[in-house]
Amino acid sequence: MRSMNARILMEKTTILVLLLVSLHKQKIYTAEFDLISDSRFLTEADTLVSPAGIFELGFFRPGSSENKYVGIWYKKISVQTVVWVANRDFPLPGASSGILKIISPGNLVLINDTNDVVWSSNTTSSVNVIAQLDDTGNLIVKEGIQEKILWQSFDYPTDTLLPGMKLGRSFLTGKEWHLSSWKSNQDPAPGEFTWSTDTNGFLQILLKQGISIKFRIGPWNGIWFSGGSGVNRNIINAEMVINGTEVVYSYLLRNSSVVSRLVLSSSGQIERWVWVANDETRLVPRNQKAWEIADWSGGCVRRTPLDCRTDGFIKYSHVKLPDSRTSWYNMTMSRNECKEKCLKNCSCMAYSDTDIRGEGSGCLLWFNDLMDIRVFSQSDNGQDIFVRMASSELVHEEERANLKIILPVIFLGVLLIGLSSTWFHYACRKRHDQQLREGEFFDVGQSQRDAMELPLFSFSTLARATASFSPDNKIGEGGFGSVYKGVLEEGLEIAVKRLSTTSSQGLDEFKNEVICISKLQHRNLVKLLGCSIQGDEKLLIYENIPNRSLDLCLFD
Repeated sequence: MRSMNARILMEKTTILVLLLVSLHKQKIYTAEFDLISDSRFLTEADTLVSPAGIFELGFFRPGSSENKYVGIWYKKISVQTVVWVANRDFPLPGASSGILKIISPGNLVLINDTNDVVWSSNTTSSVNVIAQLDDTGNLIVKEGIQEKILWQSFDYPTDTLLPGMKLGRSFLTGKEWHLSSWKSNQDPAPGEFTWSTDTNGFLQILLKQGISIKFRIGPWNGIWFSGGSGVNRNIINAEMVINGTEVVYSYLLRNSSVVSRLVLSSSGQIERWVWVANDETRLVPRNQKAWEIADWSGGCVRRTPLDCRTDGFIKYSHVKLPDSRTSWYNMTMSRNECKEKCLKNCSCMAYSDTDIRGEGSGCLLWFNDLMDIRVFSQSDNGQDIFVRMASSELVHEEERANLKIILPVIFLGVLLIGLSSTWFHYACRKRHDQQLREGEFFDVGQSQRDAMELPLFSFSTLARATASFSPDNKIGEGGFGSVYKGVLEEGLEIAVKRLSTTSSQGLDEFKNEVICISKLQHRNLVKLLGCSIQGDEKLLIYENIPNRSLDLCLFD
């Protein structure tokens, strides 16, 4: 017995030393893991990240509390939004440290710096076990080889119902899935409110405070709960399974790119949240630290302070208007009159229509703080409100508006230039193709493989060489046209046979003559150097042999 106690003490001391070493290392090294195992554990400085980087698990402190918890939140949302908490009943005190790891026999545990188990998945397995976080926000403990799921966080909801999570009851195991509120924004321990299914009679979902029913959403009608919000139906697809083994409600998002969750708040409100990313943020949290841990009670303030002399208004659409208990209204004023009245009063922060029918009418003004504003995700909800903003913010808005005008103009201009260039290219190509069709015989080898390819001379080159076919350069005339002598720029003397436009020799005859003469190569025959065609002009270019030169070649 003494030996066993010594061994246990030694093991606890070893684990404690390892814990202290790991906590020392985390000061100089942090990491994002894709799994937790018996050899890879999570310190307070590390996080476990889902494959696509949508969710993240790690240690966090809610609000101004010094207590630490292990939780899951959205990784890509700038405001830390916790959707699940492991040790909500057993926080780590501020002075304590912890690690999350797999211990034998296949159990995921949170251990504090005195080597006590603070929280556990209560799982066992005879094979290697790992823990991973998937892109739905579900933390899964499974056997690494067989992929058998031993435990998952979706079976233990806290205050948030994510897409794919269950709300209901299993009649086989007696297990119940329900939401329970946080005690407060700084304490994730189970609060006094619950959101659960009621199977006494026909199925419905109840909001309870303790055992007292505060609200019921109404019976299921095959599509939705009879008292459900129309806004929810525009965002999600609800599903209800009712059979002899279980009653389960769940939902999926209609648009998978939307970030949305259902939350039971600490004040007992069922809230549907949709994250709206906006890079042009004109309003910032009054208390950034509180905002990051989901305490929004401080509200927002303008990024740029107001100046009553130069302020203007920016329109926000699809808005639930602020609390109107401290507002002023007039049912007959026009929108422009309403704007001017608000602009002249430095404490007027926003204005809107009292009646949105037609083009809108009436005037509703808000003074000082704007309380309880919400932006709806659907275009058929809410209405427009014009919020007072600093002039510098208006410049940015005007630049964006101008950009919306300028970009289409630039695009149209580029499109017109592109079409013009295409038409010009097509016209030139068509003209070139037409000339090639008229002079396709220049590459006689293309239609007759045994024919020769001849140089192509431009008409302007031949005109310069013959002084524009001057009569002084005319050296002969035949049935098909005249022959002119000339000199090319490189000094080569040529004889140009210019077929008459009235000649009976057509394109085929001209082609045959080119092929025939090009194939006849003899030192005593005049050599064909090339040919040319432009419109009705057809020309043959020969080497120029002065008179009597043939006699000299034949008879010396």
